[in-house]
Amino acid sequence: MQKTLTFGIPCYNSSEYMDHCIESILEGSDYAEDVQIVVVDDGSTKDDTFEKAKSWQERYPQIVKAVHQENGGHGMAVLKALENADGTYFKVVDSDDWVDGDALKELLSKLRRFISFETRVDLVITNYVYEHVEDNKQTTVDYGFAIPKGKIITWDKMGHFNLWQNLLMHALCYRTDVLRAGGVPMPAHTFYVDNIYAYVPLPRCKTLYYLDVDLYRYFIGRGDQSVNEDVMVSRIDQQLRVTRIMMRAYHLYDDVESSRLRSYMVGYFTLMMAVCSIFSKLSDKEDAMDNLDALWSELRQFDARMYRRARKGIVGLATNLPGAYGTKATLFFYHVAQKLVKFN
Repeated sequence: MQKTLTFGIPCYNSSEYMDHCIESILEGSDYAEDVQIVVVDDGSTKDDTFEKAKSWQERYPQIVKAVHQENGGHGMAVLKALENADGTYFKVVDSDDWVDGDALKELLSKLRRFISFETRVDLVITNYVYEHVEDNKQTTVDYGFAIPKGKIITWDKMGHFNLWQNLLMHALCYRTDVLRAGGVPMPAHTFYVDNIYAYVPLPRCKTLYYLDVDLYRYFIGRGDQSVNEDVMVSRIDQQLRVTRIMMRAYHLYDDVESSRLRSYMVGYFTLMMAVCSIFSKLSDKEDAMDNLDALWSELRQFDARMYRRARKGIVGLATNLPGAYGTKATLFFYHVAQKLVKFN
C-alpha cells in the first residue's frame, strides 16, 4: 500500500515518553495504514528504547517500523528515518513531543486529496504549540498574515514574517522527494540541526500550502532539553557549526530566485547569527568570542551582502552592541524577549 505520510521519530533514551508520541499519531490517524511511523533508536544506552520500538512494530506491523543505528545524533536519526520512509510526505516529530488528533485528521485529508488529484504540493505548513510544563500554559505559533490560508501558492505570494514566525521543523511537512533530491547536510553528533532541516530545502519547494491547524505540540520544560538556556550556552560550538552550514548553503542574493523567499531566508539566517552572538556572550568559554568573531569574518568573506544584512540591520546591531555595557544591554533585551515568548 502506498503510504501518504511518514512520521520520523528520532529516539535517544526515550523510553519514558516515546509512547505518548507514537500513540498520538496512531490515535489521531485512526490507525490508518497509509500512515507510516519510523521510530529510529539512535544508539540508546540507558533504557529499552529499541525494545519498546520493536514492540510497537509487532503490534502494528503495517504502520510502525523500528530501526536501530549506532549513535549519530539527532540529524543522523532524521536522515535514517528519511531513508526508510515510504510516504509521499515526510514529517519529523521528536520523541518527547506529540500531535493533535483532530489536526492530524485534517492534514491527512488534505494530503490524500493532493495525491488523489495528482496535485503537486512540495511543502505543507501547519501551526505548532509550545507546551510549557512549568506553568501548564500554551503558546501557539501560527502564520496568519504571513501566508494565505488554504491555497496552493508559490513563495512570491507570501507576506511578511514576524520574528517569532519562522518556519521551524515543527511546522513543516515536506514531500519526501524534495528532501531526497538535494539531501539535507546535517552533521553527526550535533544539536540544533533542525535549523538546517527547516532552511536548506526551502528553495527546492516550488509550491506550498498553509493548513491553519495546531498540529504539533512542542514540549518545553525538561532541564536537559537542547533549548534550555544553560544547555544552549554549553553547546555554543554546535550552534556555530550549524549556522556555518546554513551560511554556506547559499549565496542568498544569487542562488534564491524568489525575492520573498530570499527575504524570509535572510531574516532566518540573521536570527541564527543573533543567537550565536547572544550565547557566545553568555558563555564562559575562553574562546567563545574569538569563535564568534571568526564566524562573522567568514561570513563577510563568503558574502558581503549577507554580512551587511545580518550585522548592520536592527537585529544584528542589537545583539552585537560594543563594550561591556553593550553586552549587558544585549543580554537584558534577550531575557525580556525570553520571558515574553517563552521559547526556552
